[in-house]
Amino acid sequence: MPDEMKADLWRRWRAGESTSVISRQIGKPPGSVFTVLKHHGGIAPGPRKARVGSLTVGEREEISRGLCAGESYRAIAGLLGRAVSTISREVSNNGGRDVYRAIAAQERALDRAQHPKQCLLARRPALRQTVLTPPKEEWSPEQIVGHLRLHHGDDPAMEISHETIYRSVYATRWKVIPRELCKRLRTGRPIRKNKHHTVKGQ
Repeated sequence: MPDEMKADLWRRWRAGESTSVISRQIGKPPGSVFTVLKHHGGIAPGPRKARVGSLTVGEREEISRGLCAGESYRAIAGLLGRAVSTISREVSNNGGRDVYRAIAAQERALDRAQHPKQCLLARRPALRQTVLTPPKEEWSPEQIVGHLRLHHGDDPAMEISHETIYRSVYATRWKVIPRELCKRLRTGRPIRKNKHHTVKGQ
C-alpha cells in the first residue's frame, strides 16, 4: 500500500471512520485496511524522517544519473560536495553501480532511520512488573493507574498514564506487554479504538 494511501487511511481512522468506510474510500479490501491498523495496534505511526546529514532524495537522484553516465565516485562526490566514501557506501548498500535506484535507496534509508524510542514500561522494569501483575484480573488500565497512585503516589518512578499502558499493549513493535494482557482487557479489542470511532457504514 503506497505511503499516500496509508496516510489517508490513518487520517480517516483518526476521524472515526470504520474500516468498511475507509475500505470503500481508498479502494482496498477491508482485510487490507485492518491489517495495516493491527500492525500498529490502531495507533498511527510517526512520520518517517531521514537522519540529519543523510543524503537527500535529490542527491540520490544525482548519484543515479552520474552512475548511468559512467562517472566515477570521486566525480559524483565533487558535484555533491560529499566525501567519496559516502558515495561509495551509498551505492554499495543499495546493490552496486548496475542496480542503484534513487527512490529505492531513499525508501531503505527512511526505513533504517526508524528506531522507535523505548516506551516507559521498557525503561522501568519495576513499573512494568507492577502493571503486569494487578491485584485483580481483568483490571482496566485506568484501574491499574488508580491503584498505582493510591499505593505508590509518592514514587515518581511508578507514575504512568492509562494511555501509555494502552499504547504499550497495542503497539506490538515494543513487545513489552504480552498479547495475553490485551485479551484480558475488558474491551477485548485487538487494536486501539479511536474515541471518535463509530460503527457507521459497517
